[in-house]
Amino acid sequence: MSEHSEFTPTYITDPKFSIPIITNNIINNTELAQCEDSIVRSVVASFLERSRVGQLKYGTNLDRKDLTTMQWIQHAQEELMDGILYLEKLKNTLTLEQK
Repeated sequence: MSEHSEFTPTYITDPKFSIPIITNNIINNTELAQCEDSIVRSVVASFLERSRVGQLKYGTNLDRKDLTTMQWIQHAQEELMDGILYLEKLKNTLTLEQK
């Protein structure tokens, strides 16, 4: 599969881990099941869920071709700024809890 080919993922659920698994030669049950790192499994599940929600919410995915490079950069900056705000909120919460 080329890097730029169209791809529609097929989601299934692995009962062993209760997380969705993307198939179509990107990742499969065996590959994820062999991963002994629960953090990696959790992150993969989170990415898959975020992709699914994004598809439902926006009707598209990151394979879209309607944004310029500058628009992608702007989106990334906005997401990172949100992340900084979340971290600051958590720091403030922890500081208040420690008092």
